[in-house]
Amino acid sequence: MTYYVYSGDRKVAMEEVALNGAKLAAGLVSLGVGDGNSFATVMRNDIAMLETKIAGNLIGAYAVPVNWHATAEEAGYVLSDSGAKAVVVHADLLPAIASEVPGGISVLVCATPPEIADAYSIPPENQAVAAGMTDYEIWRDGFQPWTGAPPLQRGSMIYTSGTTGNPKGVRREPTSPENQARLGELAMRSFGIGMGGVCAMTGPMYHSAPGAYASIAMALGNDIHLLPRFDPEGLLRAVHEHKISHMHVVPTMFMRMLRLPDEIKAKYDLSSLVHVIHGAAPCPPEAKTKMIEWWGEVIFEYYGSTEAGIVSVASSADALAKPGTVGRPQEDTVVRIYDDDGKVLGRGESGEIYMTMPNLSDFTYHNKDDKRAEIERDGMVTNGDVGYIDEDGYLFLNDRKRDMIISGGVNIYPAEIEAALHEMPGVQDCAVFGIPHDEFGESVAAAIEPQPGETLLVEAVREYLGQHISAYKIPREVTFHDAMPREDTGKIFKRKLRQPYWERAGRQI
Repeated sequence: MTYYVYSGDRKVAMEEVALNGAKLAAGLVSLGVGDGNSFATVMRNDIAMLETKIAGNLIGAYAVPVNWHATAEEAGYVLSDSGAKAVVVHADLLPAIASEVPGGISVLVCATPPEIADAYSIPPENQAVAAGMTDYEIWRDGFQPWTGAPPLQRGSMIYTSGTTGNPKGVRREPTSPENQARLGELAMRSFGIGMGGVCAMTGPMYHSAPGAYASIAMALGNDIHLLPRFDPEGLLRAVHEHKISHMHVVPTMFMRMLRLPDEIKAKYDLSSLVHVIHGAAPCPPEAKTKMIEWWGEVIFEYYGSTEAGIVSVASSADALAKPGTVGRPQEDTVVRIYDDDGKVLGRGESGEIYMTMPNLSDFTYHNKDDKRAEIERDGMVTNGDVGYIDEDGYLFLNDRKRDMIISGGVNIYPAEIEAALHEMPGVQDCAVFGIPHDEFGESVAAAIEPQPGETLLVEAVREYLGQHISAYKIPREVTFHDAMPREDTGKIFKRKLRQPYWERAGRQI
């Protein structure tokens, strides 16, 4: 049976996608990208991005997806640190990062497809490959498909931002064929994907989970519909028109769809849905219940991380019986709760969550081996989340020990924003933290202590940050303080700044 990838008006057979991926593999080898090397992508959801996944697996290279929202400086750091020898980039995204692309990297420019251009209002002159640049499709088609012996697979090297310093690349050891098979079975159980489904890609494939979801759907044999940009009614329309059976979403999408008028919700037949999985951020139990009432018991939630993999899954029945749970640990996974002294805690006791999947190949942080030890205990790793396992073995989250903000399913790290603020004239000190947001789960807040005699304005702060960090990281809430609350050591007592917002919202996460 032939399966297809759909994007806008394009319909491409998987065999053609695989053939183009093999041509790309041969082209990458000609550029010096081989077993254990890296190449990068700066792309929105496009058929060409699926080709890059295939190419990387064929030659044993690490594909390094770069967040296309990144500033030139942010993208340049990842390209440099990863050692990427080539980068595939959409034409409209190249101008924003071109100044920071390291010398020696081969730049392959992919024309921005019409459906993406329409979704993001990209003018025609920015969609085409500029004169003098290497046209990705023309260049790719100049090679015969790669036929070399298949190496051990490495997959993607995802860069995760840290609470301090620059982002870190999660670099895994090659996966043995035996473990690959076991992980494939686990992924099928986690994502609920089999063969012959119709999958919608709603989230950006530069993220770890949506990228893995697309790879699994493609490998098992499914039709895939790439949605250029999330739109609440647009997603319902896609499910109705294409009989979507499977998709990966984030809670923000639930919140936006729930706000649609009842007459809009009633227009679309959603009975084709079989398995809708979400993660990346906590989902308010009341929103989950409303979604299950609307869509039926087809909604699942996972918990894990780029480093640890997917360690637990909660079904709709779990969510209704135990509101707020992220499920039971999966087969072949270990989850333990530790207190601050390293003691393993019992059922119902809250502490930091550590987890491991023994069949998942081990990882290190690329060029930062020492950083692994900061999140490890007894061979397990942590996100910094705090939670507990109840008497029935279900995992719950109730706090976030580290400072990471999850807004609309996107990880935002305060240290980067604080570093930019400290460079702003007139700023004495600052603290950045997450506060509740009805739609995005959390939004960014900044508390600023001006230098003596200085007067700062909110809009001036936002304008300054806009020149140094990505737009989605700019604080929505900015407050000014004559003196910050501080610990005895002089460190800002961030919890005292953060806590009132969460108390007013009646929740902690």
